[in-house]
Amino acid sequence: MTLIPAHNKGRILIVDDEPNAICGLTAILLEEGYEVITANNAEDAGRVVKKGDIDAVITDFKLPGSDGMRLFDYIDEAKPDVPVVFLTSCGTIESAVAAMSRGAFYYLVKPPDYQKLKGILARAVEQHRLKMEIDLLKGRLANDTNGYSIVGDTPELRRVFDTIDAVKDSMSTVLMSGEPGTGKELIARTLHYRSAKSTMPFISVNCSAIPKELIEVELFGCEKGAFAGAISRRMGKFEEAVNGVLFFDEMSELALPVQEKLLGVLDTLEIERIGGSRKIKVPFRLISATSRDLSSEVRKGRFREDLYARISMVQIHVPPLRHRQNDIPLLAMAFLSECCARQGRLVTLSHEVLKTLQLYQWPGNIRQLKNVIERAFVLARGGQIGFRELPAEIITVRKQPDQNSSPRTLKELEIRAIRETLHECRGNKSKTAKILGISRKAFYKRLREADRPEAL
Repeated sequence: MTLIPAHNKGRILIVDDEPNAICGLTAILLEEGYEVITANNAEDAGRVVKKGDIDAVITDFKLPGSDGMRLFDYIDEAKPDVPVVFLTSCGTIESAVAAMSRGAFYYLVKPPDYQKLKGILARAVEQHRLKMEIDLLKGRLANDTNGYSIVGDTPELRRVFDTIDAVKDSMSTVLMSGEPGTGKELIARTLHYRSAKSTMPFISVNCSAIPKELIEVELFGCEKGAFAGAISRRMGKFEEAVNGVLFFDEMSELALPVQEKLLGVLDTLEIERIGGSRKIKVPFRLISATSRDLSSEVRKGRFREDLYARISMVQIHVPPLRHRQNDIPLLAMAFLSECCARQGRLVTLSHEVLKTLQLYQWPGNIRQLKNVIERAFVLARGGQIGFRELPAEIITVRKQPDQNSSPRTLKELEIRAIRETLHECRGNKSKTAKILGISRKAFYKRLREADRPEAL
């Protein structure tokens, strides 16, 4: 028998041969919002588990025909992610130890503390659903040969998607602009892996990370003996990217002589290795990224105008994370799911933490958010990330008043000054007190006042 409430919090299978026990527990769980399926023996319960999407099982130890432990063994083999809670009137220490040591989620004796049972069941359902999400993520990563996907659904990001879909199969050069950490390389990879040439190479070059005296060797390669230390022939990035994509990150860092040579390569799609004389065909698509305003660099004489025109046939601006506030929870959950999948741990984010993450301005953008989530995951000792695992500068923003409202009293002005200065000092209380010109004792007194609910 299946009973469904108005708001379904999860599907629970109750297995018991006592009608009164089933009726009482069913009524409690329906009131709590769970969908309830019942069975009075292990055989029927096994069939339900096999064909149904069950979030948790509550079973007695003694059942007609086959006992609850055998049912548990069947579930553990057929649906190992489904948590099993034993609820029995014939409980012993030995049976409890046996059940828990073999992986049962919990063991209770009838009649149970129903508030405790509700809490146990809520955790069991949450664990099962999180495991399902992790399995989905693992499956998606396994089926996605490139492993790249963009998370978000704001209008700013949808415009980026539209541009990617429009130009993915052309050979036009693409220039992406945006602040550091906004995910420009990820978008470049997504553009490539959505194209008809997705099986071709994607070669990345960080122009700011390669010493200027080595950049030409990195790009063009060299012949054996071309210079001291060239003990063998070396293929450069242009050759590695043949028929694929060459991605130049921080394009503005290229020296002017290298810019001139790059322009020549784009015009002919040919190179010569350093120390060589043979022309080598290198058909490739160039995608560039910069965190600087290249048009401004052109005006200042630091970037060639003809090269700028050549590399910017299609321009994509990647918005900063502070302009994508509604995407922050999606990104945070995606990064946390990746951590859970890698480490095999089940950790969640509280609603309050997600709201706080949305309030923060994220000067380091997506890269900073990812680092914060990974750090919080490592620090989390329980099953949920709370405020203790967040950096001080992020926690501070949840206590800041509405910036559009003006302080009405001298005390409100003082409280705002304390909060804003503490935020600027990244939570350093000693530094904050020094800037405000008050003693530490006075500062802590005012800080306690600022943290009272009536001060918020």
